[in-house]
Amino acid sequence: MQFTPSKLNTFLFFKLPSAYWCGVRVKQISGSVCTATVKHKWFNQNPFNSMYFAVQAMAAELTTGALMMYHINRSGKKISMLVANNKATFSKKAKGRITFSCMQGDMAEQVIADAVATGEGQTVWMTAQGKDESGDTVSVMEFEWTIKAK
Repeated sequence: MQFTPSKLNTFLFFKLPSAYWCGVRVKQISGSVCTATVKHKWFNQNPFNSMYFAVQAMAAELTTGALMMYHINRSGKKISMLVANNKATFSKKAKGRITFSCMQGDMAEQVIADAVATGEGQTVWMTAQGKDESGDTVSVMEFEWTIKAK
């Protein structure tokens, strides 16, 4: 599969429908960066009139996971991947359109190469930062990915 925002958004619709219906959309994917956005709406809000933390987590995880999938696909190998841990820091109410970016594609590429070369499972922490329309950081989320060549 070629990794384009359109194909990843179709993947969301069929494989992660809750993220799709909450408004999470991939906007950019390359070997080094993945960006996704989600807009605060009635459907994805919390009781405090901001975006529910789990919606932010879906968008953030998608940016890190899509980079892992991108490099697994490029490796041509069968590799399993799973989130083992996550950490989140929230610094401001998430209102309006929030853009999540992960810029660690090089790290994903390296850990996949290590898994293929050694045949052993690998772990890597990847970070996605969420910013509002004025450029202020609203949340930073880290995901510990475990991967293993089959």
